[in-house]
Amino acid sequence: MIFSAPSGAGKSTVVNHLLKLYPQFEFSISATSREPRGEEKDGVEYYFITADKFRELIAQDAFVEYEEVYENRFYGTLKSEVGRIWAKGKVILFDVDVKGGYNLKKYFGDKALSVLIVPPSMEVLEQRLRGRGTDSEEAITERLAKAASELEFALGKFDIELENDVLEDTFRKAEAITDNFISL
Repeated sequence: MIFSAPSGAGKSTVVNHLLKLYPQFEFSISATSREPRGEEKDGVEYYFITADKFRELIAQDAFVEYEEVYENRFYGTLKSEVGRIWAKGKVILFDVDVKGGYNLKKYFGDKALSVLIVPPSMEVLEQRLRGRGTDSEEAITERLAKAASELEFALGKFDIELENDVLEDTFRKAEAITDNFISL
């Protein structure tokens, strides 16, 4: 299952909720060249690597998908991570940005379900980004501009669009989507 959204729309919150309920899922840890935020730890939320190392891995065809989201700030899904989870017999739960989710869906096709989590409005998204308290004003402005372009790009390209307005309602809808997917 692929969950995608612009930064701050709630995809990690939804994914973490589902991981608590569905033991057959395992979180796919993405690689990134950005610095850890807050309490993030290498090998837990992300594999933190340098931009130069990321480029080396791209040259080695080590990624299922990757993107340079901002200059020298890469995100991607390592082929080794997919293999690690499948070796355990688990279902992969992806938490990725919009283009990453689109690319993963193209890669896995009908074997995957792609869910786009959308904020109720750009104003709400801005409030959420500011409420995190982890980004500078410049970063917030950058994220909002990126979110607008991501949503324009993504609408109609995912299997399901899930609006994250009231969190408890979003959780229930995500559970129903998940139950339907795993029963197939």
